[in-house]
Amino acid sequence: MTKLILSTSNIMNGGPSIIRRPASEKSNVELINALRSNFLASMQAFAPATKGFSSSNGAERKTISQDVPYSEWTAREDGSLFVPSIDFAQSGLAEERSQYDITVKLFFLPHTSATERCRHSQEAIDLVLRELHMPSIDLLIVSFPGVSFDADDEDEEEPQWSQDGEGEDLSAMVETWQALENLHGKGTVKQIGLSEFGSERLEKFLPRTNVRPSVDQINVRDCCVVPKSLILYAKQEKIELLTHNDCTNILPSGTVRELLGNGDKGAGVLAGPEEGSKGLKGELEPQWVVKYTAVVRDRGVIENKGYFAMAEVGD
Repeated sequence: MTKLILSTSNIMNGGPSIIRRPASEKSNVELINALRSNFLASMQAFAPATKGFSSSNGAERKTISQDVPYSEWTAREDGSLFVPSIDFAQSGLAEERSQYDITVKLFFLPHTSATERCRHSQEAIDLVLRELHMPSIDLLIVSFPGVSFDADDEDEEEPQWSQDGEGEDLSAMVETWQALENLHGKGTVKQIGLSEFGSERLEKFLPRTNVRPSVDQINVRDCCVVPKSLILYAKQEKIELLTHNDCTNILPSGTVRELLGNGDKGAGVLAGPEEGSKGLKGELEPQWVVKYTAVVRDRGVIENKGYFAMAEVGD
């Protein structure tokens, strides 16, 4: 099994196609475009002078010569393959820690256990801190797979979890939350928050926490009004409500395979189905995505924004 660490680098240094996206577009569009652009830029640096890099108008149409093997622009470190390779010495923020508000959102993807998520939490935060050259972050928001907010549920009497599945689902979330509480206890994370929790979920979840969430981030799909029942409950529990436009399943395995495969839009890291195809072989399973944003406090300017994603490939 090979662990793949995918990175976008700082997308604030990218072109308009990455940063200036319509407000209606979800974050997975930004993530996928930024990953592809970073892969292409890294491959271009190693492309043969005469026949390495070719493109037509638009980032989506860019291709790279197969003369550039992935081993040249990726790097192996501690059992992980970084795609592309990262020079962490060249990254980092320009000011002192006190000058920034650093927010991180961690998306757990389907088919991972609570125990794995505990390990993934530390792994993802370590990468962000290493990238930003900072000792801590201000806010960590966690997104659980398969959990979505529906404003209509706030007006129903039935619980949002069925009795049969409630115990297992809630226990897994609580176990994962305890890993975030450990990060908070160490001072690595100053505040922790949730995503997509309505008042019914919060009522069941809060009594089982030691560090209560300071934020609940809600995706209001069809309107821009948060239900009054949730507003009142969050105010009572001193939880700040925020809205967002992220995808719950931000990086499906088919999307990763397309990004890393041998097709026209692929990076050539994964082998194709044909015999003799070069690249890594085996089942591909994305595990998590983390989005980080560093804002300069006195100016309100985003200095660094990017993503890391982790997937495993192999038998």
